[in-house]
Amino acid sequence: MSIEDLALGKDSKKKSTSSKPEIATLKLKIDGKKRKFDINNPILPDWIDDGDLTSGGFPYTEKMPSDEYAETLERLQIELVKMQSWLQKTGGRLISVFEGRDAAGKGGTIFNLRQYMNPRSARNVALPKPSETERTQWYYQRYVSHFPSAGEFVTFDRSWYNRGGVEPVMGFCTPEQHESFLEETPGFERMIVADGIHFFKFWLDIGQTMQLKRFHDRRHSPLKNWKFSPIDIAGAEKWDDYTKARDSMLARTHTTYAPWTIVRSNDKRRARIAVIRRILLSLPYADRDLAVIGNEDSLIIGNGPDFI
Repeated sequence: MSIEDLALGKDSKKKSTSSKPEIATLKLKIDGKKRKFDINNPILPDWIDDGDLTSGGFPYTEKMPSDEYAETLERLQIELVKMQSWLQKTGGRLISVFEGRDAAGKGGTIFNLRQYMNPRSARNVALPKPSETERTQWYYQRYVSHFPSAGEFVTFDRSWYNRGGVEPVMGFCTPEQHESFLEETPGFERMIVADGIHFFKFWLDIGQTMQLKRFHDRRHSPLKNWKFSPIDIAGAEKWDDYTKARDSMLARTHTTYAPWTIVRSNDKRRARIAVIRRILLSLPYADRDLAVIGNEDSLIIGNGPDFI
């Protein structure tokens, strides 16, 4: 599989879970220090293990306690079931887009969000690379075909925002295509909102050292190494390029009608709770229990590019 295939879509069937990736030692600059990182070495370097959680300015030095997390998540998931019932009864439609760097926690957040919803009306969309036919279509067309009908809750694990980050950084679109995307997307999203669809855009923000920690975990886990790919390493070496693309994307596509919600996701538990709370607090569904939902953690979740 080519790096382009991996960048534009996941195809786990073609990946071998037994072969060892041919990856050279990474040479990185982190917090002004030059670092070398051999991801094939099963021993995690101390400088990663000691600084992963607080990397990128994450405000907590400890993860959310597991008991507190489990109890809070269950209460919120009960509210999500109530919210889904309200969508079905009222014919409401909801789209939630999840973006972020590799290993930011998008898949796990979506799983916990949808875990107890009725799968008949709660769909996740994670598209593979475009087909030859799709490459000739209007850029947004392949995504629009997956938009919700009445009563449906649809999550996108990566979306049209591939053209805001992965494609320009990896050279899979032209500068002109990238610029057109940044100009056209606010108008495209205005149509989504104007049609009455509840629309959320989440950027899960991860620190550089935590990303390396999660890549290492994937590389050496017999259960997760199917997630590990050359594109992960290619992205790790282009951290600054991705940062530049992210900042431009957020600045130009953050609007009052389709704002970006930023979630600091070094602690997956806090990030998942923050995302679910934001959705529940934003929708006036029947029998909503605000006391159960609780208040947002302003250290973890905020609006727009200024929060990063």
